[in-house]
Amino acid sequence: MKANEYTKAKANPFAITRDLREFDKDTGNIYQTVAILSKRANQIATELKEDFQDRVKDFTTHYVNNDVFEENMENKEQVELARFYEHLPKPVTMAIHEFENNEIFYKTPQ
Repeated sequence: MKANEYTKAKANPFAITRDLREFDKDTGNIYQTVAILSKRANQIATELKEDFQDRVKDFTTHYVNNDVFEENMENKEQVELARFYEHLPKPVTMAIHEFENNEIFYKTPQ
């Protein structure tokens, strides 16, 4: 999933109190649920990081004649890109949203 697909998710970006019994309802074990959420959050964070690095590559070009106007335009674009990623919900929040909506596939080794 790319970053623009994560913005379409209706994950609540704010910290809210949740009932722990709702989390272990499917797995039967709160620790297993936390492990699942942790792994998924790490996957989301990695995907976002890779997407961000791909977009930043466009800004690493060398300036010809050190044109100040061109440099200012690219700085504005970089700031907008950084703001876009800052306003995304945190990877843990996205993982919880996916878990609550049964969008995470997991299997136990047993």
